[in-house]
Amino acid sequence: MSTTWGRDAQPDPVRIGVWGWVRVALRGSVLGVLVFGCLGLLLALRLIERPLFGLHRPITPYITQFVCRNAFRVLGMGFRTTGELMQQDGAVVANHVSWLDIFALNARKRIYFVSKSEVADWPGIGWLARATGTVFIERTPARAREQTRLFQERLLAGHKLLFFPEGTSTDGLRVLPFKTTLFESFFTDKLKDEIWIQPVSAIYIAPAGAPARFYGWWGDMEFASHLLKTLAVRRQGAVELIYHDPLRVADFADRKALAAACETKVRKGVEDRLAQIGSGRQQ
Repeated sequence: MSTTWGRDAQPDPVRIGVWGWVRVALRGSVLGVLVFGCLGLLLALRLIERPLFGLHRPITPYITQFVCRNAFRVLGMGFRTTGELMQQDGAVVANHVSWLDIFALNARKRIYFVSKSEVADWPGIGWLARATGTVFIERTPARAREQTRLFQERLLAGHKLLFFPEGTSTDGLRVLPFKTTLFESFFTDKLKDEIWIQPVSAIYIAPAGAPARFYGWWGDMEFASHLLKTLAVRRQGAVELIYHDPLRVADFADRKALAAACETKVRKGVEDRLAQIGSGRQQ
């Protein structure tokens, strides 16, 4: 599988018929009630949870997980996972395909995303990200020390942080080389011997008859049109997550070695599963 990636590749045209718009209305309204109704409940509980527990969130992550699990039921989209969840303190890394990754990765495991700072200002997604404890970062050397301190604080509080080392989303048919910058945060004296990293491969199976990259969201693709396309399709596909064995940070010499090991596991998981799907072996 090639790792060459053209972010400017043109998306497939979106065509929605009459029945497609009916599905958009039905699924969209139910999904909106689920997401924003539970968001209101989460924000209300945070008023109690924050002063009592500080960084710790003993209640509200279960609301997030409930929403994400049921979002796939509303969409009619399959959701499957294999592998064991990491029990050690640490972080999770995965390949990045779509905004649907947020639902998929939260549905199985209570995690906190690490995201670029501009996402905080996005309508809808930004509100949800802030409410669910997302860590917003700026990829600049000037903020590196502050961000390392924030990572350390959250990880030592028992939070499982999740980030996408590719640095961008793709069409789901390839895994890009992992950027190593954020891995440096795990090599501080306080974290190196305590933290593990669990690689996860995310694989999307397109609806029957649709292009294999149907769920991919990349480049300058608009969120609204991608959401409508996803809501409108008659028979959905599925997303699969493969949880690989976690890696102990202290077993690696530096961030580059750790990032390379994570990338190898994620890439192999994606390539092997896509090869199975391509050969007609779905299970």
